[in-house]
Amino acid sequence: MDKPRFVASLPAMRFTLLLFPCLLFATFASAANPAPDAKGQEKPAAKVDLPDPVVTEAAVTIDGTKIPYKATTGKLLLKKEDGTPRASIFHVSYERSDVQDKTKRPVMFAFNGGPGSSAVWLHIGVLGPRIVKFPGNGTEPVRPPLLVQENPLSILDVCDLVFVDPVSTGYSRAEKDVKPSEFHGLDEDIESVGDFVRRWISEHDRWASPKFLLGESYGGIRVAGLSQHLQSRYGMSLNGVVLLSSLLDFATLLEIPGNDLSNIIFLPSFASVAHFHGKVSGDRDALVKQATDFAYGPYATALLKGSDLAAADLKSLATDLEKLTGISAATWEAHQLRISSTLFRAELLRAEGKVIGRFDARVAWESTNPAEQMPDYDPSYSLAYGTISTAMLDYLGRDLGYKECQPYEIITGKVHPWRWNANNAIVNVSNRLATAMRDNPHLKVHVMGGLTDLATPPEGVNYSLRHLPRATPGARDNFSLTMFEGGHMFYFNPPDLIKTRTDLLDFLKRATP
Repeated sequence: MDKPRFVASLPAMRFTLLLFPCLLFATFASAANPAPDAKGQEKPAAKVDLPDPVVTEAAVTIDGTKIPYKATTGKLLLKKEDGTPRASIFHVSYERSDVQDKTKRPVMFAFNGGPGSSAVWLHIGVLGPRIVKFPGNGTEPVRPPLLVQENPLSILDVCDLVFVDPVSTGYSRAEKDVKPSEFHGLDEDIESVGDFVRRWISEHDRWASPKFLLGESYGGIRVAGLSQHLQSRYGMSLNGVVLLSSLLDFATLLEIPGNDLSNIIFLPSFASVAHFHGKVSGDRDALVKQATDFAYGPYATALLKGSDLAAADLKSLATDLEKLTGISAATWEAHQLRISSTLFRAELLRAEGKVIGRFDARVAWESTNPAEQMPDYDPSYSLAYGTISTAMLDYLGRDLGYKECQPYEIITGKVHPWRWNANNAIVNVSNRLATAMRDNPHLKVHVMGGLTDLATPPEGVNYSLRHLPRATPGARDNFSLTMFEGGHMFYFNPPDLIKTRTDLLDFLKRATP
């Protein structure tokens, strides 16, 4: 692996630093355009402790070719209209350094979800030039520490990458006298990261470049909203949006009394997970299709009947559900055909004393309390969190040369309570994506889903796209879908990591002039 070398830093007014041992660099910069006070006198410019970003140069070998690139690690300062600081957005950007004409060079902004997650998962899990590689098929415990390695499957050879941490995640923070809660909401988040995208594009002279957004999990909500916001607020037309393990409508996930849609959405994933663990047999893809057809047919009809469902029909359907999911008919019957994903995780391998993961149901570890009705932890989260955290902090400090005193918030609860701005309704951003596609008929949307994802089952976003409001007749031709073997972070599975690169390259080619 080529060791990066440090080069001159960029102008200090654009970025800030924050994090682990202590600040590496420090300088003071004034906010631009100070506003006059009530007497017409200019107010003193607000001073911000604004270190220079750290710029490194390195290379990565992709598809047999050595790709030189520039990595910029730092913060971009968002400002109010009067020029006073609002927030500093931490990001790491990678730009191929041997490109002569950037107008033909795509750039992709990548966001993870939460809300409350940094972009670390996409950054060193799949897309960046350095990633963490999990052993085996990505389901086994990792012996710490696991460090980053060169990523020959990055898409940096064909597309520049910008990994963005929203306010209060990673090293991004609200500035002095600004409440962090001002950024912790559906619309507030979209507005602030939209301002970041606009600024980054402007400061890097990339308005003429093909532009893409990729959002994982709640990041899909974010980029769907961004697609409309960037177009309507700044006139920024996008080439493509990627929804990776995402959702658009929370009704597809809410496992609450009275919302039978979630039961329909989860059933195909239950079948896929049961097949992986050997609880049902046959061809996996045929089984998933059978479960999907059953979910929208007899199962949906039965759920809609509620207590009017005849006892004989209840028993018959419970038997059918056992054949699809490996969960006993008696259990299905006892729960009136409604088994939550949480109960499914505890029940599927209960006889073996194991609990399966929420983010990746392929992960099955020993249960610490097999008698409990619900799972006592998520082994797929335990598998990933410590490994990713350690690797990211080591990579930031040793490879990218960036350190701070404050902790890097991999995933945080500090963004809560989150304002959903839904006016007593369930959040659904499908209409925003539809509006963006109406106003920009060339906008393409690609969906990537994991067959063993019990956090955001892929049928949820598929359902939303089939019910896209105000979509033009031709919009359906701009959708594409790829399924993967793994779970929420399916890229931890080596074959899926290979497939991810192939899939994204194909999408970029189709969406780029």
